[in-house]
Amino acid sequence: MSDAFNTPDLFSELDRLQRQMSSLFGGFPTSLRSTRVGTFPQINVGSTVDSVEIVAFAPGLDTSKLDVSVDKGLLTIAGERATGYDQLPEGARQYAQERFRGAFRRVIELPQQADPDEVQARYIDGCLLISVGKRETSKPRSITVQ
Repeated sequence: MSDAFNTPDLFSELDRLQRQMSSLFGGFPTSLRSTRVGTFPQINVGSTVDSVEIVAFAPGLDTSKLDVSVDKGLLTIAGERATGYDQLPEGARQYAQERFRGAFRRVIELPQQADPDEVQARYIDGCLLISVGKRETSKPRSITVQ
């Protein structure tokens, strides 16, 4: 029988095993839709009857350096986050850095019912809000029975 079942704390052993597996496969996504930790910008994707809604959480961007495009069913968000104001003072040692800075690019596969001609994007309070309309043929409709 395994030593894991004889330890007083089975959950700590499972946690240790999960950490080991995460470190082993840490650089690879667990599915086609997942991304590695620390990917910038983080996004939420949802859907309404009329549109596909994407929210990219990207504070501190200069909108003139932001590019949103659609090509062959792929929505691309690219840009650059400046480095200026988050620098440490002269002589200070850095122990950790969690804020992303530099160039980035995110590609999101749109569903088939998305209409690439109906895209709107706006940047409000550090969030890039993108709305992609759906094709009329994909929207639910009622059929009259005769």
